[in-house]
Amino acid sequence: MNSEMMEALENIEREKGISVEIMLEALANALVTAYKRMPDSAEEALVEIDVETGEIRVIAQELDEEGNVVREWDDTPSDFGRIAAQTAKQVILQRIRDAEREMKYEEYAGREGDIVTGIIQQTDQRYTLLDLGRVEALLPQAEQATNERYEHGSRLKAYIVEVRKTAKGPQIVVSRTHPGLVKRLFELEVPEIVDGVVEIKAIAREPGHRTKIAVASNDPHVDPVGACVGARGSRVRMVVNELRGEKVDIVPYTDDPAEFVMKALAPARVREVRIDESTGTAEVIVPDFQLSLAIGREGQNARLAARLTGWRVDIRSENQPEEEEAAADYAEGEWVRNEEGELVFQPAEGGDAISAADAGYAGAAPDEAGGEASDAESALAADAGGGGGDLPGDGTGDAPGDGAADAPVVDGDATGGTSGGGEDG
Repeated sequence: MNSEMMEALENIEREKGISVEIMLEALANALVTAYKRMPDSAEEALVEIDVETGEIRVIAQELDEEGNVVREWDDTPSDFGRIAAQTAKQVILQRIRDAEREMKYEEYAGREGDIVTGIIQQTDQRYTLLDLGRVEALLPQAEQATNERYEHGSRLKAYIVEVRKTAKGPQIVVSRTHPGLVKRLFELEVPEIVDGVVEIKAIAREPGHRTKIAVASNDPHVDPVGACVGARGSRVRMVVNELRGEKVDIVPYTDDPAEFVMKALAPARVREVRIDESTGTAEVIVPDFQLSLAIGREGQNARLAARLTGWRVDIRSENQPEEEEAAADYAEGEWVRNEEGELVFQPAEGGDAISAADAGYAGAAPDEAGGEASDAESALAADAGGGGGDLPGDGTGDAPGDGAADAPVVDGDATGGTSGGGEDG
């Protein structure tokens, strides 16, 4: 019978990967528990199991007050009985399960940040289960890309973000949105990254849409971007296929912040980059026709470039500064009448109203020029908004009412300027 037990333990070792020594220790502890439940058993005892023959002996002990053994004798019962055997069976099975869980946990505990391949087993609104072979991995809803659909039975690569130790065994949490997934996928496809010749310096990702990575080479004879792209794009194509069509931009890394920001905004062409280290801002000047490309759909290209470089990116077109400067010459507000009935300009940002004379308009105030009030108000309103035509106070000395009071008003712009008004006058 003992030889059969040893043979069974050896079979378990081959099937489960648990050593015979661990199971013998569990069996010895189980037999001690069973022995102490028997009547007339000693208070202290230990079980010895011969590894060669499988012989089991119960050694009873007598201890003194200090815990030292003063006497030992063989107290092996002739038959442990059905209860003792059942107890031993339950305990050893539990120890086997615990040992299996511990081995699984140790196998994956050091693999956080690694990539695994699993088969999709179950998908619902909360999570997706991946079968990794001996264990299952949990892919929560928060770690799933929005554009991906997981079909039962298909293979999927995922990034291990956490390994939890629970009473039911290790719980492995994986992700499809982590930037580390892109890094690990490139390591699988690009041998130069594994060898240390090419290094991934930074990654910025919006899962399911677009990813930007910055790469540098430690060998001047190796092009980092070309190594990652591969012949005819074969290497990057494999990564894109695994990411279910997510676009990947590969840019060269440089220590020069201005040049790095310029490269990070690819595929847009940048005219100039101005770095403000005090505010951490990079002001980017691009040609007018490249502005929308540099910003990207919903600001995606600029947002990813900012994450990749660590600078706050402010993109402007070439003509935008001039337009802003010209717009700054015109005050925002409206012309209204004060309590005295005088027409004054009320700034939009608040503050005291300004009369026409204080505002620098030549001649009499609009309502004193003899023209129709509506025409004068329209003319001044057109001037406040930057309208065309001969405006009051533009240095010509032509104020409304000096012969142009009856000039027609079209769309808020004073028309029929100095020449037309002079002939009518």
